[in-house]
Amino acid sequence: MKARLSLFIFLVGSCFASLAQPAFIKDSLDAFITKGMQDWQIPGLAIAIVKDGKTVIMKGFGVSNLETKTPVDENTLFMIASNSKLFTATALAQLEYNKKLSLDDKIIQYFPDFKLYDSTTTALVNIKDMLSHHLGTKTFQGDFTFWNSSLTRREVIYKMRLLKPGQQFRQSYGYCNSCFVTAGEIIPAVSGMPWEVYVYDSLLVPLGMSNTHTLGQGMDQMPNAASPYTNGFSNDLKLIPYDNVDNIGPAGSMVSSVKDISKWLLMQLDSGRYNGKRILPWNVIDRTRQMQTIISSRKSDLYPSHIVGYNLGLLQRDYNGKQVYWHTGGADGFVTNTCFVPEEKLGITILTNNDNQQFFEILRYQVLDAYLGVTGTNRNQKALAGFKEEHAALVKKTDSLKARVRGSQPPLSLSAYAGTFTNELMGDIEISVSNKGLLIQFPHHNGLVARLQYMDHEEWLLTYNNAAFGIFPVRFKTAGDKVISTEIKCNDFIEYDAYLFTKQ
Repeated sequence: MKARLSLFIFLVGSCFASLAQPAFIKDSLDAFITKGMQDWQIPGLAIAIVKDGKTVIMKGFGVSNLETKTPVDENTLFMIASNSKLFTATALAQLEYNKKLSLDDKIIQYFPDFKLYDSTTTALVNIKDMLSHHLGTKTFQGDFTFWNSSLTRREVIYKMRLLKPGQQFRQSYGYCNSCFVTAGEIIPAVSGMPWEVYVYDSLLVPLGMSNTHTLGQGMDQMPNAASPYTNGFSNDLKLIPYDNVDNIGPAGSMVSSVKDISKWLLMQLDSGRYNGKRILPWNVIDRTRQMQTIISSRKSDLYPSHIVGYNLGLLQRDYNGKQVYWHTGGADGFVTNTCFVPEEKLGITILTNNDNQQFFEILRYQVLDAYLGVTGTNRNQKALAGFKEEHAALVKKTDSLKARVRGSQPPLSLSAYAGTFTNELMGDIEISVSNKGLLIQFPHHNGLVARLQYMDHEEWLLTYNNAAFGIFPVRFKTAGDKVISTEIKCNDFIEYDAYLFTKQ
């Protein structure tokens, strides 16, 4: 009799849980995702939604690889990139709770030789500043140097002294990956364990996140790993190499699945508990949710929101009267997000393997709309037209550049352009003559090379061997028969500004 009664209670409870879900989630979510993936050329997508302590959606769509056609499921691995940042901030907040450090500690307390461009900032900057993008540098500044490079974490930290800030310290927001590398390197200084080991032992193991990797190296050998794709400069999806960003691990090297991230979300929504077990003290969780940097305090044109800010490894905004915490992550070939709304006991994670799309965020907001009572908006329709127009213009521009490569001869001999070129931040690159054109080698960038083909009017077409880095026009500054310098750019997805390289 007890068994029958328990079964009845379970069935009734399951029925009410189903009825409690918004109509969009019950009736339209799958179709919305399928349509969105077609619109945005997304090979694979995985989503998990947790609500009121339970997982209500956890599934995959599409394929992890276009050749093998392996279906995406809840265990498919994606690079979660900057969603790693909350793990780093949480680890440091845990160390603070355990009296190993204070987030107000100065960086020079741990690294006496640490320097920033400005000596006053060097003396004042603390761990909390590093975790809240408060340095005054531009968003992504230095990332062309740091991303996919062979630099060690300590070498990345050393080079921060060369990042000239364009904004005010503690007054401006500029998203800074090297800041998180610096903060993360304090973990071994106080715990004796590398960042990747400490995060694994103190956060992943207690949560049973056994399918999550703190480092991404060897992802191509990980079972059920999604392959990375991009179509940033063309209409066709291209398979690209996996990033190796373990050198900036605290900022974004982690690999995970929606099944594992759902455990992280459930813990966040239960004040540090998971399955009734205390994983983290509430004070640790709460520390990461305190706003440090105001990004905007104006009403949004897109969302029912007025205030956006950055906490510690975590963004927050008001959304139709509720407090929403989230972060996105972008690696070459992957864009992802995690999101939770404590007042609604709602958590969302979405992982995808095409980096040139907005649908991973559109879907998150559409799910938020459904649960938080925002009606009458199809966010995919609103965003798609503008994206297609912008993308078509970029593809047209890129195709027009390619069409200008017609075998014309540059003003100087090819050998005049060859040699060692240097940039203070990145260091040396080598330009050599190759196949009636020029070849640029980036010695510190894990096999990255670029081809230079002469177009006309003293312009060259630069094409990277990794499609994620982009295609751009390049000019050389000359004086008579001498080459003086050149400016080289990569995809804005990595860094916005071009680098000036001077010939040695």
